[in-house]
Amino acid sequence: MTGKRLTIIVCTLALMLVSCSVSYKFNGASIDYSKTKTIQIADFPIRSSYVWGPMASIFNNQLKDQFANHTRLIQVKRNGDMKIEGEITHYTQRNKAVTAEGHSAQTELSMTVNVRFTNNANHNEDFEKQFTATSTYETTQSLNSVQEELVTQMVKDITDQIFNATVANW
Repeated sequence: MTGKRLTIIVCTLALMLVSCSVSYKFNGASIDYSKTKTIQIADFPIRSSYVWGPMASIFNNQLKDQFANHTRLIQVKRNGDMKIEGEITHYTQRNKAVTAEGHSAQTELSMTVNVRFTNNANHNEDFEKQFTATSTYETTQSLNSVQEELVTQMVKDITDQIFNATVANW
């Protein structure tokens, strides 16, 4: 009986592992608040040749909100314990999928941001790197009709990436 019971337990555990999935979303920060109290977040200008006007303000507001909502850091105009600055370097679209007739079926919108991060409490964490996000839309829709939603999604993705790279030690 013990062998049968063990087999049932093993099968049940295997079934549970296959049928269950767990998703973790990390949105907290790993900050030593005794050493780091302030953050300076500069406005990111657009340096891309293709531009959508509201993109910079959507990005800048979301980045500042990300740190305000998920850390206890005080945002300052200068001399922050941490400093984030950079620019929006690319905003492009390209055909992603084609129909059997050779027409574009989907277009991919892409946004890239260059970030310079300085941690005055620990300069080993300083970096400069690029973060990119993409969104796809059907070409039956005009870019004007989907642009705000897609840019907002890409900005959220990029600001999450920046947050994780700077203070989440992810």
